[in-house]
Amino acid sequence: MGMKEEVATYWEGEAELYSEGIRAELDGFERKAWLALIQEHAPQRKQLDVLDAGCGPGFFSVILASAGHRVTGIDCAAHMLGEAREHAAREGVEASFRQMDNHQLDFADDSFDLIVCRNVTWSLAEPERVYREWLRVLKPQGRLLIFDANWNRHLWDEDMKSRHEEDQQAYRNRGWGEPPHHVDTQETDRLSLLLPLTHEWRPAWDVQVLESLGCRHVHVLEDLNARVLGERQQVLSRSTPMFMICAEK
Repeated sequence: MGMKEEVATYWEGEAELYSEGIRAELDGFERKAWLALIQEHAPQRKQLDVLDAGCGPGFFSVILASAGHRVTGIDCAAHMLGEAREHAAREGVEASFRQMDNHQLDFADDSFDLIVCRNVTWSLAEPERVYREWLRVLKPQGRLLIFDANWNRHLWDEDMKSRHEEDQQAYRNRGWGEPPHHVDTQETDRLSLLLPLTHEWRPAWDVQVLESLGCRHVHVLEDLNARVLGERQQVLSRSTPMFMICAEK
């Protein structure tokens, strides 16, 4: 089994846990916060053709479809797509969901005005190849919005490991119990250490690659935690603040 297949199998097992978190976000302040952030940096047209790349249980797909955009969500995991369809149906919004590998997209060139992804790029086996594919299907002057963090750097960086452990202890000290974790933490860590972006300092790596691929107006927003994360997640993510990369084709 190759790395891409291993990652797809891993996400199949995470679908139900992630779906619970998405339901809470759809019912919480995060819904408006994320939509406002995306709309600030998306092309300024009333209706956009949007690709939610690695859509998971469909959070971005639902909130962007509810705002009137034409949304296609793709994911490598069938179980994730099943959860996404359930969320869209519950919300009464229309979005198209397709099982697809981000490394090889089944879309024509220049298909989308906007591509969004959240917590996806860290898990890519060949991130530069994926960036090329995303840019291929993005329309001229279309925009790419990447949201992620250096989630797993603590697995090999001693300074980050210490700061990560401090975040975990701060969570416990608030009386919230044990921090939430993946279904199979050992498998998460094993795969993470094999993935290339675990070993890069981001978003500097991404900016360099996107500019080398010809993107225009590449810019970064650092530390989005206070804007889009709840209190508990902010405590857990103090050492790994979320960033946004915006790039234009």
